Amino acid sequence: MDTRQPPAQSLLRHLPESTVGAAREPAPVHLWNPELSGELDMHIARDGTWYHEGEPITRLALAQLFSGILRLEEDGRYYLVTPVEKWAIRVDDVPFVIVRLEVEGRGREQELRFFTSLEHEVVAGNEHPIRVQIDERTGEPSPYLLLRDNLEALLHRNVFYQLAELAEEHQWQGRTRTGVWSRGIFFPIDGDSALD
Repeated sequence: MDTRQPPAQSLLRHLPESTVGAAREPAPVHLWNPELSGELDMHIARDGTWYHEGEPITRLALAQLFSGILRLEEDGRYYLVTPVEKWAIRVDDVPFVIVRLEVEGRGREQELRFFTSLEHEVVAGNEHPIRVQIDERTGEPSPYLLLRDNLEALLHRNVFYQLAELAEEHQWQGRTRTGVWSRGIFFPIDGDSALD
């Protein structure tokens, strides 16, 4: 087997059977600490499309399975991890994209339920905060939602427009900010959250 570019199937062979059966549930990658196996010719584009050897992965279940063994480490790199293998992959921005928003309730009582292109479902709140980062060059906002651990999803432009329609002003950390509520928590969306 070519150790520089093994087939992606080798990763799947080393997954516990219980993990393979639940393609959308993340594996306990925080418990696995194998040595680095190398670099895999796989990357995730900014639009959330997964590519293997330059070709898009078109089977949703396969992309879901790979997403369940994804880990972002302190070195800022993303890895696909099994109990015995750890392969570095490229990620253009963040690994997931939010493509749909459902709103339940109104005002401070509302819940913002987000769905990724891989059918992950998350409600914004204390464990799943929304943050906005402003591109210094273009001034364009990039809104993100924390999905799990330290893995984030980029909100698609249309979803961000929906958020903007729900936005209201609120005194937040001593300033009037524009933002949205979910599960009783206010999330500013009018500037660079990372600077607050």
